[in-house]
Amino acid sequence: MRIRSLGVIDDAVVELSPGFTAVTGETGAGKTMVVTSLGLLLGGRADAALVRIGAKSAVVEGRVTVPEGGPAVKRAEEAGAELDDGALLISRTVSAEGRSRAHLGGRSVPVGVLGELADELVAVHGQTDQQGLLKLSRQRQALDRYAGEAVTKPLEAYGKAYRRLRAVTAELDEITTRARERAQEADHLRFGLEEIAAVEPRPGEDTELAAEAERLGHAEALASAATAAHAALAGNPEDPEGIDAGALVAGAHRAVEAVRPHDPSLADLADRIGEIGILLGDVAGELAGYADDLDADPLRLAAVEERRAALTQLTRKYGEDIAAVLTWAEAGAARLADLDGDDERTGELTAEREALRSELGSLAQALTQVRREAAERFAAAVTAELASLAMPHARVSFEIRQTEDPEGVEVEGRTVACGPTGADEVELLLAPHPGAPARPIAKGASGGELSRVMLAVEVVFAGNDPVPTYLFDEVDAGVGGKAAVEIGRRLARLAKSAQVVVVTHLPQVAAFADRQLLVEKTNEGSVTRSGVKVLDGEDRVRELSRMLAGQEDSETARAHAEELLATARADG
Repeated sequence: MRIRSLGVIDDAVVELSPGFTAVTGETGAGKTMVVTSLGLLLGGRADAALVRIGAKSAVVEGRVTVPEGGPAVKRAEEAGAELDDGALLISRTVSAEGRSRAHLGGRSVPVGVLGELADELVAVHGQTDQQGLLKLSRQRQALDRYAGEAVTKPLEAYGKAYRRLRAVTAELDEITTRARERAQEADHLRFGLEEIAAVEPRPGEDTELAAEAERLGHAEALASAATAAHAALAGNPEDPEGIDAGALVAGAHRAVEAVRPHDPSLADLADRIGEIGILLGDVAGELAGYADDLDADPLRLAAVEERRAALTQLTRKYGEDIAAVLTWAEAGAARLADLDGDDERTGELTAEREALRSELGSLAQALTQVRREAAERFAAAVTAELASLAMPHARVSFEIRQTEDPEGVEVEGRTVACGPTGADEVELLLAPHPGAPARPIAKGASGGELSRVMLAVEVVFAGNDPVPTYLFDEVDAGVGGKAAVEIGRRLARLAKSAQVVVVTHLPQVAAFADRQLLVEKTNEGSVTRSGVKVLDGEDRVRELSRMLAGQEDSETARAHAEELLATARADG
């Protein structure tokens, strides 16, 4: 992993070898930046404050070996990434303005993709995780994670039933609380539908009546115009001497027909004049019929206007035209049917709710049983681990309980509260020595004991649900002496089956590492630069001496450091 312009680190390369790697250094040297860098590569939150003062951006690049054919490889390939000899190249850039970019296998990807890979590749644990373990929800999650599929499958069924129960209950509440509003809406719809039904409008009727009213209102003018046009085309019977278009065209046709034999080219013109005469006759006939059929009845006009007024009343309330009114009526009828069916719907929902409550109670009880069985195994495994962490007489147990709630579900003959993950409250208890009562770890564990409990939990997880890499950030806080040696020894054993990286201030832990990295700080004027180097031989003894006594050259400290290394080598 290469780190540039991140916090106090100017430019450093960190080589995390297989096995157990310990990262040490003085307070403020930048050990935490190593953890932060790995967190960024794994999709952690970007913060502009991480960028080194004066730099435009911070960059972290890493090369991560991934299990062949595993979920991480599949997800990376889905994102378009390419593997480099069995490894993924990952980079993350954070600008001084806080913008973040991620690249995976040569492709730009959303940061969330890195987070998905992290779940398969690395388990990160720090002091904040210790505090998280104090929360009941985290303790329940830890137990469920240990139980695996035994909890996963019934929990999925429970979650589905729980979500449906929430939806049914919400709909019932909505129907009940809005009963008055829904009744008022139904009355409004019913009145509107009855008003429309009384008028019985037809599609397009408003347009037809508007055209008829216009025609009836100008009947006399229309009749006069039609009569005059007919006279112009076909003549006026009262004026036999008058000239009309039909007579003129007939005369023209006769004149051409008379000379047609002398010039065949006139044949076409004669035929066309004949067609004009026929067309004039047809138009004249239609004008006469139009004038005869034209109804100037004022009673009909009054009836049309009255009908239009009734339609206007509807369009004023229910739509801009009759088509819109009919659409409103159709939708209103469907909505009214829905509202009128409230009583029936309420009965259906009530029955479904009770069935779901019964089903949920059975599923919750099954979850409780599975968790109790897993809790016994989990507690026994953690207790055994604590024995190897200088807590030989400590006992870990789980309390699984429910809270009475008259509105809840029935579990084991009691009505108890339920949530999205079941009816159980899970609490991790610790009895640190014989005769001591089992108390919640939030109240009964010291800082050092809590560190060891969390480490024991993670070691148990490592055997049950392993990931390739474990990162511990000062989880040995509050621990010293023999307990620190045992933690180092246990981490070394864990490193035989996984890569383990530990940021520590304890020499007893660092001595058991296969490789020790020193994060050191140098001052150059006003600029602080940190680098990371691998410690071997004499350098490692000096660093352990500093960690032991604060004096690299103390003979006593050096002797103790060499003894620690010898013990660790003998143990390995």
